[in-house]
Amino acid sequence: MDTERERVRVVVIVDDDRLVRMALRLVIDAEPDLTVVAEAADGDDAITVVDEQRPDVVLMDVRMPGRDGLSATRELLTRPAPPRVLMLTTFDSDDLVLGALHAGALGFVLKDTPPARILDAVRTVTDGNSVLSPAAAARVIAAATSPQSSYARDSSREAARKQLSALTERELETARAVADGLGNPEIAERLYISVATVKAHVGNLFAKLGVDNRVQIALLVRDAEE
Repeated sequence: MDTERERVRVVVIVDDDRLVRMALRLVIDAEPDLTVVAEAADGDDAITVVDEQRPDVVLMDVRMPGRDGLSATRELLTRPAPPRVLMLTTFDSDDLVLGALHAGALGFVLKDTPPARILDAVRTVTDGNSVLSPAAAARVIAAATSPQSSYARDSSREAARKQLSALTERELETARAVADGLGNPEIAERLYISVATVKAHVGNLFAKLGVDNRVQIALLVRDAEE
């Protein structure tokens, strides 16, 4: 019996589009191990609802009227026991997504992501792991390294290479696979190692590189290899 699948993970959906919230609720509530306990239409409402419901994970829209998702995420992550935050985006606001990830959000999904992948992402971040889909990875890294990006201006090829030089060859291969947007099972298949070994390597990457999520690993690899 899979006790992990039996655990109910509590979700709050934050989006200013009522139809988006409705669609996400229908998809999530259809799963036996997931339940939506509340919705919010903007960042201020999100903070109030999360404080009341104390969910495991928040699906947070990036751009909303009033307080946006980035500001709300930063506020929520200052809580003593903050929820996991999974950002929702259409990628018309890449810099906000990058800011949210640097603020501590565990990942992001495109709003047109297939339902099964959204469900996987919710479960992944609820367990404290980050989510970086291949399609979204390319967009975020492109935004982060564009000439217009503040993150690109602050990045340093030599600094990134120095950080990566602390890795073993296998850890570096894992970092490059993360930068390609691969999940742990795909990395295991590429490198011919077990998923448990991949998880160990990713944990080492977080510790050695001083990063909090897979996006930051991807950005370091991109900076170093430009």
